[in-house]
Amino acid sequence: MEIFSIVIHSLSGLLLFFIGALRLSNPIKNYSKNSGITLPNEVDLLNEMRGVSALMLFGGVIILLGAILPELSNISFVVAILIFLGFAVGRLLGIGLDGKPNKLIIQGLVSEIVLGGLNVFCLVNALI
Repeated sequence: MEIFSIVIHSLSGLLLFFIGALRLSNPIKNYSKNSGITLPNEVDLLNEMRGVSALMLFGGVIILLGAILPELSNISFVVAILIFLGFAVGRLLGIGLDGKPNKLIIQGLVSEIVLGGLNVFCLVNALI
C-alpha cells in the first residue's frame, strides 16, 4: 500500500505542480490550450487566474513533499483531497447552474474526481 500511496502522491503533485506552473507563467495561452477557454487580456481576470494557478503549484509542492517525507503524508493527502474535490464540486455546481462545458473541462472534472477519490482512499487506509 505504501508504494501505491507514493504513486498517488506523485501523480497528484506533479499534475498540480506542472499545470499550476504553466498557467502561472502564461494563463492566456495555457487556458486556451488545456481547457479551450479564451481569456481576454484583462488585468483583473489574469490576476485571478494567476492566483488560482499559484495555489495549484504550491499545493502540488506540498503533495510531492508527502511522497518523500512520511510525516507529511497525511497532510498532503488532505491538501490533494481539498484541491481536487474542491475543483470537482465547483465544476459540478457550475454544470447544474450554468450548463455543460466543453469536452476538455469535462475531462478535467473526471480526472479531478478520480484523483480526489484515490487520495481519499489512501488517506483512509493510512488512518486505519
